[in-house]
Amino acid sequence: MTKRERIILGIDPGTVVLGYGIIKVIDKKAHILELNQLKFKSTDDHFLRLKQIFDQILAVIEKYNPDEMALEAPFFGKNVQSMLKLGRAQGVVMAAGLSRGISVTEYSPRKVKQSVTGKGAASKEQVASMLKHIYGDFESASLDATDALAVATCHYNQIGNVFSGGKSYSGWQSFLNDNPERKI
Repeated sequence: MTKRERIILGIDPGTVVLGYGIIKVIDKKAHILELNQLKFKSTDDHFLRLKQIFDQILAVIEKYNPDEMALEAPFFGKNVQSMLKLGRAQGVVMAAGLSRGISVTEYSPRKVKQSVTGKGAASKEQVASMLKHIYGDFESASLDATDALAVATCHYNQIGNVFSGGKSYSGWQSFLNDNPERKI
């Protein structure tokens, strides 16, 4: 029997701190390859930071050769300028992936939290705690990095559930009934 493998790069976009998490899935078991963040100087020109984001994401892509990329969509904030800058950063990340022929998928923050914890309004700390339950204890650079790992995990849950073997569920409760180890 041939093992099926895929590498998924999850990104939590940002212009000052950008989190990324990379998982490798072999058959139906996911393992963390890297969990980290990229930091950029807020004093640098915004366009220079966009180039730095593009270059550093390309370096991550070259190192791990992911099959797929998933990004967290920006949430709607009150500061239009911040949203514009974040949208540009997200676009640069997408362009880096697409330039290497990688499919890109976007998930809302609520969808990511729902997929990982069962609660769309979960806190960043609750998401990080559930990820440690799923993957085992790991060192995390930041909540931005664990958010990115959550995005990668959400993506795999959407395309072929790591934890259920691809089984479909009518809701979170039916999933928990079949997977009692996922309860916190």
